[in-house]
Amino acid sequence: MDGTRRPTLIASVQRALHLMEVVVAHPSGAPAKQLARLAELPLATTYHLLRTLAHEGYVTKLPDGGWVLGERLADLYAQGRAQMTLARVRPALTALRDELGVAVYFAVHREGGIELVDVVDGPRERRVDLSVGFDEAAHATALGKCLLGQLDEPSRGDYLTRRRLLDLTPHTITDRRALSRGLVGRDGLSYDHEEYALGTVCVAVPVADASGGLTGALAVSCRADRLARVQGAGRRLHETAARLSRLAALS
Repeated sequence: MDGTRRPTLIASVQRALHLMEVVVAHPSGAPAKQLARLAELPLATTYHLLRTLAHEGYVTKLPDGGWVLGERLADLYAQGRAQMTLARVRPALTALRDELGVAVYFAVHREGGIELVDVVDGPRERRVDLSVGFDEAAHATALGKCLLGQLDEPSRGDYLTRRRLLDLTPHTITDRRALSRGLVGRDGLSYDHEEYALGTVCVAVPVADASGGLTGALAVSCRADRLARVQGAGRRLHETAARLSRLAALS
C-alpha cells in the first residue's frame, strides 16, 4: 500500500449530481423513468432524489410529467458567471492600481442599468465615497459617461429620461444636451471633473468586444491635482481595457 488515504465520498450526493447531469442533457424535459434508466439508478431512488431537488428549487416538474432544471440552478449559474468574471479581471485592475497609484473601477451596462463589477483601491488612493450609486449618478461620473457614450441614441435617451440628473457639486452637468455632447472626449476618454465629488477627478475608457455582447467601462479616480498624470497614462488605460474585454469574453 502506498499509504494514500481514499477520500470519503457521500454516495447520495454522487447519485444526485449524476441525476442532475442527465436532467441537463434533456433541456426539453424527461420523465422519471427515463432519467432513472439513463442515470443507472433505481426508480424509487430517482423519485426520492427528484422530490428533494424539486423542494430545493434545483429541478421542476412540467405539466406533461417531464423534469427540467429549476430556477434556483439558473440563479446559481448567473452568480457563478459573475464570480468567474471577477476572478479573471481583478488581477488586471490590481496591476493598474499598483502602477498608477489610483483607485480602479470596472462596470458594465446590463439590463438597462449600470452594474459595478469590481473596485480596487489602496491606503493612499481610496475609492470615491459612493453615497450616490453609479446607476443614479451616471451623468456625474466618468464611468457612467463612458457607458452612456457606447449606447445608441434611443437607449441613452431612455436611460436619461428615467432618471433625475442630480446636482451633486457645482461642476455637475445636469443639462441632457450638454451632457450628451461631452460623454467622450477627443482623446477617446470620458472625464469627471469634480462632478461627482469635489477634489476628485475620474477618467474612463470603454471595455467592449467586437460582437457587441459587452458594454463596459474601466475607470480610475484620483485627486484633482493628479489628473495630468492619469491623462498621460491614457495608452495604459486602453491596453488594460482591451485585456479586460478579452478576459470578460472568456467567462
